[in-house]
Amino acid sequence: MKKKSWVNGITSLVLAMGLLAGCSGNDNSNSSASNNESAGNSSGKPVTLKMWGGVPPESGPQEVIDTWNKAHPDIQVEYVRFVNDDDGNLKLDTAMITGQDVDLFVNYTISHAAKRVESNLSLDLSRFTDYNIDEKMGKDAESWKIDGKYYGVPTTKSSYFIALNKDALDAAHLPVPKNWTWDELRVYAKKLKTGNNYGFIQNMEPYVDPIDSVLSQEGYTKADGTSNLDHPLIKKWLETLNAMMQEDKTTPPLGEQLTSKMPVEQVFLSGEVPMLNIGAWLLRSSNNFTDFPRDFKIAFAQVPRLAENADSYMTRGGLGDYISINAKSKNQEAAWEFLKWYSDGGMAPMAAGGRLPASKDANQDDALNNLLGEHRDTYDLDSLMYVMFDDKTPTYVRSLPQEVMDLRSQEYEKYFLGSQSIDQTINAMVTRHNEFLKQNK
Repeated sequence: MKKKSWVNGITSLVLAMGLLAGCSGNDNSNSSASNNESAGNSSGKPVTLKMWGGVPPESGPQEVIDTWNKAHPDIQVEYVRFVNDDDGNLKLDTAMITGQDVDLFVNYTISHAAKRVESNLSLDLSRFTDYNIDEKMGKDAESWKIDGKYYGVPTTKSSYFIALNKDALDAAHLPVPKNWTWDELRVYAKKLKTGNNYGFIQNMEPYVDPIDSVLSQEGYTKADGTSNLDHPLIKKWLETLNAMMQEDKTTPPLGEQLTSKMPVEQVFLSGEVPMLNIGAWLLRSSNNFTDFPRDFKIAFAQVPRLAENADSYMTRGGLGDYISINAKSKNQEAAWEFLKWYSDGGMAPMAAGGRLPASKDANQDDALNNLLGEHRDTYDLDSLMYVMFDDKTPTYVRSLPQEVMDLRSQEYEKYFLGSQSIDQTINAMVTRHNEFLKQNK
């Protein structure tokens, strides 16, 4: 979770360059689009689009591209993979700002999408009137609007969960949990721990989700406009997780996980640790028996809540994979044709990696078949359907500015590393958040 300060500095510089370029005449409607009278090319040569995304091509994107290219000889698409981390996102931003070939690109967070809109890198899609994003994707799409407009299409249903070794649960006489708390997860981790192995591990991307599950509904600021990072449940999460690290020894100390760069998916799929906090991208590994052979069934549970009251629980989810068209692309009409097709079901092979299409017009049976493939019997289907397809639990999309995400992770890391107390940690988060709020009024 720790961000490299030099990466942040370079990212700010690159985005500032883009903003200056926008001030010199790019209004995000980009006059080059007017030169594209149709999706094809008047010269008779096929248009070539380059789509940048963070998913490995073999985990769905290449099959999607091959299917499109076979049916559309006049518009050919090439897939360019970037790693969805600080360096990878910087590479994408730099490519667009310096005029390299980028026609479509995937935003994985609202904060990244918003910065690209601010820097005039994303096309305002309101110029297209033949596709109703709200109607296609439902009410959850609203959370991806930036200044009241869509600068991309949210294409996937996102799921975050605790993956469980069902065989280990059965051996410990533990049921697959529903509507559970972090205290209950702590008990499970103790009962499932064997020898020197841990009972619970986490992918770093959703690590902080318990905090956001609370503040996304209760507010990141209080009624007086000051920081709410001293909410009692934040302290509850910090102390619970720290106790699991230091007292129970059921989850790795954060320092160990960061320095070892623990391959948590591999550790879980090998059967070494029976519980893993992760997102639906686990499926691209759990369906890969060549690289990750396993002999146990996987069950699924919602990420546990901090509050005792189940009625107040929200889970991270909603829609994701927000695909934008480069405002500088010379092939915007062709890119739009591909994006509509992709969104309405062309993306079905992406389900093999846990990415389910969000559009109401996508064939969900096809997506489910792609999701499970030939390994259907290696999953606990009841819990999978409950976690991935239950619409009763309210969801949120993480929308916190990157600067706030960075400052709070920097402070709670100090707590988990033992260099400051719980009270010092919360006071530091609140102080730094309040400074950010004052600077960004």
